[in-house]
Amino acid sequence: MEILKIKELLVSERCYKVLLVCMGNICRSPAAEVIVRTLARQAGVSRFLEVDSAGTHAYHEGEAPDQRVRRAAARRDYDLGGLRARRLEAEDFQRFDRILAMDKQNLAFMRRLCPVEHQHKLGLFLDFADDPSQDEIPDPYYGGDEGFEVVLDLCEQAAKGLLETLSRSVRRT
Repeated sequence: MEILKIKELLVSERCYKVLLVCMGNICRSPAAEVIVRTLARQAGVSRFLEVDSAGTHAYHEGEAPDQRVRRAAARRDYDLGGLRARRLEAEDFQRFDRILAMDKQNLAFMRRLCPVEHQHKLGLFLDFADDPSQDEIPDPYYGGDEGFEVVLDLCEQAAKGLLETLSRSVRRT
């Protein structure tokens, strides 16, 4: 089903728009955004994809990503510079083709806000990862630096799966 939806969008020459969501938009979702963008560019599919991130809460609106995730990402050559936290908006449910939460709590929050006609767009980012044993990206905010490495590992896995889905669609058009 996902491949058919992407194929329809690509045939219409419209970008597939993905929004990645966590609670504050300063750790997990900005990391996921940059990872998806970077891997999409490397895979040659970035022109078919628009990626953004948001938080379900406005705790950190306008702030840069957490310095710990920026440091961890920089060690892997991901640049989170220039990103600023923003809150999920009602218009996002209409604007984006897929809205992927980092965990079940934020997915539940989004389901309460999302109009019925857009509920099919919601899901978990890790649904695209190969490892079915984990379905949530844990919030590293109150932990140590190792939590940010775990976040990056999981985001890379999910991003690769998402981009593989997109790449298969591009090859079929």
